[in-house]
Amino acid sequence: MEKENYKILIVDDEKDILEFLSYNLKREGFSIIQAEDGKSAIDMTQKFKPHLILLDVMMPGIDGIETCEKIRMIPGNENTIIAFLTARGEDYSQVAGFEAGADDYITKPIKPKVLISRINALLKRIHWVPEPYEGESSRIEMGDLVIDREKYTVFKEKKEIILPKKEFELLLLLSSRPGKVFTRDEIFDVVWDDNVIVGDRTIDVHIRKLREKIGEDYIKTIKGVGYKFAE
Repeated sequence: MEKENYKILIVDDEKDILEFLSYNLKREGFSIIQAEDGKSAIDMTQKFKPHLILLDVMMPGIDGIETCEKIRMIPGNENTIIAFLTARGEDYSQVAGFEAGADDYITKPIKPKVLISRINALLKRIHWVPEPYEGESSRIEMGDLVIDREKYTVFKEKKEIILPKKEFELLLLLSSRPGKVFTRDEIFDVVWDDNVIVGDRTIDVHIRKLREKIGEDYIKTIKGVGYKFAE
């Protein structure tokens, strides 16, 4: 997809931040939408369906965490990439951000070249799906759980489970090789990419949320190593 076809929504209550981010992203060819508060961001998300949202955490009224949660509840936004914007020294919990449904966080201030690199790395994940081996089905079935890598859907007991993009990618990676132990480094490299900086507890948060949705029996923890999908 060409850059001009990617829509990015920037949400920040500081106009100079909006102008700085918009100017640099527009210069790279992205289509930019702006919002100055959480409520406007939610409305614009419904109207414009952005591919990626840069969302300030500390905003008056509805803060970034609550805004993210509400956006994730809107049908069709499960795969929208959301990156939090946080100022250095801000009292912000990355765990709370990932639990709200964020994919990444970006610390302000940030140099334009670094910003563009981070955005490009995030956008690369939009179309990522592990390719099946030759002769392997696009559907993974394990008991009452069905994962379709092409349709990006998950069903349990014939009921669809809506997963945010990163949770789906993590589940897809683990389930693609039942019994194989994926180290934390392998998971970071495949699901989050080398260019995306995330906290140490990111995987733990996503694993916990997956277990809450699909059940405790599918994903096993291998202490000190990583995780595996049950055989």
